[in-house]
Amino acid sequence: MINVKPDSPDNKFRLARINMLKVLISSTLDKSENCSILDIGGTYNFWHVWRDKIDWETTHITCVNHDPHHADEGKDQTNITMMQGDARGLNSLTDNQFDIVFSNSVIEHVGSWRDMVKMANEVKRLAPRYLVQTPSFWFPIEPHARTPFLHWLPEPIAYRIVMARKCGFWPKHDTVSGAVNAVQSAKLIDMRQMQTLFDDAEVVREKFFGVTKSLIALKK
Repeated sequence: MINVKPDSPDNKFRLARINMLKVLISSTLDKSENCSILDIGGTYNFWHVWRDKIDWETTHITCVNHDPHHADEGKDQTNITMMQGDARGLNSLTDNQFDIVFSNSVIEHVGSWRDMVKMANEVKRLAPRYLVQTPSFWFPIEPHARTPFLHWLPEPIAYRIVMARKCGFWPKHDTVSGAVNAVQSAKLIDMRQMQTLFDDAEVVREKFFGVTKSLIALKK
């Protein structure tokens, strides 16, 4: 059975993304003694799982997360800096401050298309290389709700399903407001949208049994 747990080292999809990241790190270290990575939406726990897969001695990671509860994580790790911020406007960070921007399953959560454009512009501004992943709209299972076809349904139907039962990471909601907020919390995009957002990158299709599961914008 394929392990798809987000924080498991046996998750083959995240391992493949880390291997892509390793290529970007190697390209950086060919020209520099150290590599700085900005992980938009990152957490200490993610890097605790995957740290042994990269050259930890020469890499420093800054994790920026909208959730303030992550700010105090990993204080004992000199290679990880945690900060609170909004992916749509990281104004405290300067142009090309980092060697690489990395972001895993975040851009679908920032809001409308206008918000996604803002995040994409920040990614391109902050580093010459980047890797940004997001679930594909055309994969039949909604990855957050773990429910087939839910994201393809009209919202008035989708929120009623969330009110009727627990759906993956989304608990059963007793109110219309709660259910609608859950449904609207993730807006999946397709290949053309991803290529438009990251027009200077190659968009790689991550496949599961031949079906595109995720899209990865890769700027080398």
